[in-house]
Amino acid sequence: MNKDTINYILLVAITLVVAIILSLVLRKLLSVFITKYAKKLKTDPTNFSFIKNSVGFLIYTSAIIFIFYKIPYLKSIGTALFAGAGIIAIVVGFASQKAFSNIISGIFILIFKPFRISDIIEFKDGQKGVVEEITLRHTLIKDYENRRIIIPNSVISEETIINSNIQDERIRKHVEFSISYDSNIDHAIHIIRDEAQKHPLLIDNRSKEEIAKNEPCVIIRVISLSDFSVDLKAYIWSNGNDNAFILKCDLLKSIKQRFDKEGIEIPFPYRTIVYKKDLENDNQPAK
Repeated sequence: MNKDTINYILLVAITLVVAIILSLVLRKLLSVFITKYAKKLKTDPTNFSFIKNSVGFLIYTSAIIFIFYKIPYLKSIGTALFAGAGIIAIVVGFASQKAFSNIISGIFILIFKPFRISDIIEFKDGQKGVVEEITLRHTLIKDYENRRIIIPNSVISEETIINSNIQDERIRKHVEFSISYDSNIDHAIHIIRDEAQKHPLLIDNRSKEEIAKNEPCVIIRVISLSDFSVDLKAYIWSNGNDNAFILKCDLLKSIKQRFDKEGIEIPFPYRTIVYKKDLENDNQPAK
């Protein structure tokens, strides 16, 4: 092994080590900046998260280009590759079509911001979670079972999503109850409203005009007269998706307990079971 070969090997090794160290240091610094200073500067952390995940790609690409430029043998290979760039471009373009699509989609997510880091988003198939990270290739979402959903950027860009945090975090939750026809509707409405207004997670979303008119904080309407029940719907407001979910669960429990205590019946189907033996006995002629 001659001296030039040893020098080239050292050049490659040093370049790769520097690239790895530089990538780790810059990603660490950007992570610290995102967590500590994004809120102070009132800057969207999504922008910095995307840049953080782009740093490694840019550094390693630059390192490879530097190695090709500095080593004559690799430089000649590079020249030959560029000479056949037409065929290579077709092959590479076909093979990396999805990769470039994900990168472009990630840039569009960064620019147009349909969702950001920490937003709660839901897909039409029912998947729901908190956006944890947006990379060059994919978006990482933590669902409510603490699992990670990894979705390519090109896929998520074409999805219809529900963003619970964009523009306004307040959520109006609909809580429905069914009572029997024998129950007192006004008393049932009073119980629902009283339990809702006592809950600490409820927010008063009334306008000044509605408050002046003394309209109730919790609107409750009769929405249906079903075959076996009178159906009521309560419109309750809370701050954020998680609080709204807790509020609904707590109200289902406390209102059911109040209904039981104060004589409001929640109907359930009754079934009459007739035994075939009894029918046969009824059909026997009297002796």
